[in-house]
Amino acid sequence: MLPITLLAAQKAQSFLTQSDALSQTIATLASDAGGAQVPPINSTQVVLSSVSPDIGDKDVQLTYPRVCLYSSGLKNTQAEKFRSVSGTVSVVAEVWASGNMVTQTDQWIHFYVEAVTEVLGGTAGDWGDGLFFSGLYDVQFQAPKAGGFGYVQSAKVSCTVNVSRN
Repeated sequence: MLPITLLAAQKAQSFLTQSDALSQTIATLASDAGGAQVPPINSTQVVLSSVSPDIGDKDVQLTYPRVCLYSSGLKNTQAEKFRSVSGTVSVVAEVWASGNMVTQTDQWIHFYVEAVTEVLGGTAGDWGDGLFFSGLYDVQFQAPKAGGFGYVQSAKVSCTVNVSRN
């Protein structure tokens, strides 16, 4: 079985990519906003990686927009005394947007974050393999900066997933 930290990020990735859920949610949100033009995030752009935007810009395989999923920490609190791991794992979905104009990235990042949180929020409950998601998350936006197609902006969606495994 995969290590818990890889497994949790992989499960989040599967929720976002299954039936192209993230792309469809972005399209729905854009349509509901009066037909806003927001580039889609395909399933191939949802990757398991903790690479920083600076390094990711140099990687030909990583394109914009994208979502990078990784685990940022594991805390074994031993809340259940007879389990080998009983605690939490922090899963981060780092969302990146890039465009020619800073106003584009500044608008798109909000659609992308809303879509990621909507899809993940809909998965609250038992993720299987001893992982349980309450539906709670925290979002931190970064200011736009030069990079990518002109400007790049990112946001981190952090989720705490409860772990109970032998």
